[in-house]
Amino acid sequence: MNIPLAEKLRPTSLEEIVGQDHLLGEMGFVSTIVKNGKPLSILLWGPPGCGKTTLARLYAKAFHGRFITLSAIFSGSADLKKIISEIEDKPLLNGQLILFVDEIHRFNKAQQDIFLPYLEKGTLILIGATTENPSFALNDALLSRMRVLPVKPLEIQELDQILLRFESKIHPLNLTEGARVSLKAFAQGDARHLLNMIENIVHGSMQGEIIDEMRLQEIVQRRNPLYDKHAEGHFNLISALHKSVRGSDPNAALYWLARMLEGGEDPQFLARRLVRMASEDIGLADPQALTIALNAWRAFDQLGAPEGELALAQAVVYLALCPKSNAIYTAFGQAREAAQKSSHLPPPKTILNAPTPLMKEMGYGKGYQYDHDTPLAFSGQDYFPQELGRQDFYHPKEYGFEREMVKRMEYFKKLKNGK
Repeated sequence: MNIPLAEKLRPTSLEEIVGQDHLLGEMGFVSTIVKNGKPLSILLWGPPGCGKTTLARLYAKAFHGRFITLSAIFSGSADLKKIISEIEDKPLLNGQLILFVDEIHRFNKAQQDIFLPYLEKGTLILIGATTENPSFALNDALLSRMRVLPVKPLEIQELDQILLRFESKIHPLNLTEGARVSLKAFAQGDARHLLNMIENIVHGSMQGEIIDEMRLQEIVQRRNPLYDKHAEGHFNLISALHKSVRGSDPNAALYWLARMLEGGEDPQFLARRLVRMASEDIGLADPQALTIALNAWRAFDQLGAPEGELALAQAVVYLALCPKSNAIYTAFGQAREAAQKSSHLPPPKTILNAPTPLMKEMGYGKGYQYDHDTPLAFSGQDYFPQELGRQDFYHPKEYGFEREMVKRMEYFKKLKNGK
């Protein structure tokens, strides 16, 4: 039978599961539940290939319950209601029902609500599995009735255990040491992908052939980067990039930029975000930052990928090493808040034009001083609404180019006070 290798080597007990010591170690949460003998509804949250389905099966097996599997991709409300109806009609024959729902985040809110009364009554124990952040993917009512258990990608030494398990149970692989290292790196923490690559090696190489790194790349396929441009991964990585730039770490910033580009992120989105960083986190501490970011965007537009990506990388390094100031960002936020609260106030009549005799008669433009006609080209007039009074939003930092802004503000302040 053409049984996938991942299925052949699937663990048959909780003790055989590789990794997840935070759940399956001696004091792990799952181990403790099993020892106490009372199953709880749990939600397994983690990336593909980290053992969520295996863990769910063996968790159910530990309690000798009736285990039923549903996929939220292929099942709907009718399937769920039918299963629960059958178990309610014959409770003594079936015993404790443990229902495993894979990709549970695919159920909409109404479908998720179906579980609630049965969880309340104890009709079933629910095990959900999801690759999406439960905070966004599941409704609060269901989350409150389950324990969320993060399931982690496997580390290199744990992938090595799986590789050794294959070689001890089936047969050794003719891999050079460099190819072994590369094989585990290609898996990127995904046990299923590792086993699929091993299967490719077994069926895609000649008997007795020694496989080095170059030959390995001809036989196996690298795992696609784990990245969803429209889900949590997108927001997590752009947050990491932005905060690395803000934290003046060019190496981390380059890493996150590369991660996003490798994942297929739209470079135009990244270019727009760099322009935002230049204004939000640097501002006038280095006025050149905005020019660099805009030029990088323009360069990418002219060159495209992959050549234009280097311009984005150049901008990322420059922004990361700039002096940082959020003075403009803070000042504009305060100005907008003040504007929202005082949008009914007109400008002072002194600074309004008087194109008609009536407006002139009403005092529009009366007493206005043309700054260029005054000594030092500064009249010192008030430009805020009279009812609002002067406001102080912009507070430049004492470093970077904003030191010059501090000097200029002090200069005009002294002139104004002198008048």
